[in-house]
Amino acid sequence: MTPFRIGFGYDVHQLQVGYDFWLGGIKLEHEKGAVGHSDADVLIHVICDALLGAANMRNIGYHFSDKDPKYKGIDSKVLLGEVMKMIREAGYEVGNIDTTVCLQVPKVNPFIPEMKTCLSQVMNVAEGDISIKATTSEWLGFVGREEGISAYCTALIYKV
Repeated sequence: MTPFRIGFGYDVHQLQVGYDFWLGGIKLEHEKGAVGHSDADVLIHVICDALLGAANMRNIGYHFSDKDPKYKGIDSKVLLGEVMKMIREAGYEVGNIDTTVCLQVPKVNPFIPEMKTCLSQVMNVAEGDISIKATTSEWLGFVGREEGISAYCTALIYKV
């Protein structure tokens, strides 16, 4: 087995009025929030999926089922902490993660530094090992119509 492994994550959540909007571990003020069984933090979910995929440990839904009531409304930072524990118990450490959030509004860029700080603390990795980028869909599709949010992540892990 090679000492380096790469994983990929993709997630989508519907946006609706009346829900809190959690992204990258922080709460954004917005009229709409993401809908999900947990707090629906799409950015953390893709990071979890990419890390689990890199370690060949399936995905976030396998480990934290949306059918299990104990995960109802759970803070996704808790899930990320558990994933990091699993990765490290398997003998891996994070090389880096690279994420992209696709959201029409609100603008994400002003919040990236705070998200990086939050995620680095949860993951116990350097902020420089976390890349968060944001884009819109130029008013096209479900993102452009402000019906949803999507995110992508690649993660590099290595055997320690």
